Amino acid sequence: MVIVGITIEEEKESKLQWIGVKDSKLLTPKRREVLYEKILEIVKSYKIEIIPPSQIDAALEDAEMNLNWLEAVKTAGIINKLKPNKAYIDSPSNNLKDYKNYMKNRITNKKTELIVEHRADKNHPCVGAASIIAKVTRDKEVAKIKRATGQDIGSGYPSDPVTVEFLKKNYNKYPDIIRKTWAPYRDIIKNKKQKKLNNYLG
Repeated sequence: MVIVGITIEEEKESKLQWIGVKDSKLLTPKRREVLYEKILEIVKSYKIEIIPPSQIDAALEDAEMNLNWLEAVKTAGIINKLKPNKAYIDSPSNNLKDYKNYMKNRITNKKTELIVEHRADKNHPCVGAASIIAKVTRDKEVAKIKRATGQDIGSGYPSDPVTVEFLKKNYNKYPDIIRKTWAPYRDIIKNKKQKKLNNYLG
């Protein structure tokens, strides 16, 4: 998982719109890469947080943590480093009040104004710009894994049959790149155990 924060002077935000910044999911990979370089020329500063599978697994196995809270913790850490006066936050949760309060408790500068919205990357160019940087960074990380394994791992999403096929063949070969709490991984392990049990019973 990749989370990104940027800081930009308000008078420069119109430049993001002018170059065509929008929600990263609405752009082609090639267009995102072009915008990535242009965005870095416009923003004042930025921070990229790459969260490895082990941290996601730990969060999902913690009774007091989940993926949304993990994202909130990491986002708060980015805000604390960038120190903006105002922060637009794309909430993964529809419960905006709870998410905002959770964030507030982790922001060191209590004067920072937090604007928390669901799908904020569609409504604010600055959030869209951060989402583009995050998506390009994620694509680069996926490309690194492809080079390291020498295999096509697809997009890395569970809806991608290429990714699922890679997982089936390599679930025990690359422990550092695979989330153990991921449903496709658990299904594979469950099926392996079931087959062993059937063999014992047979």
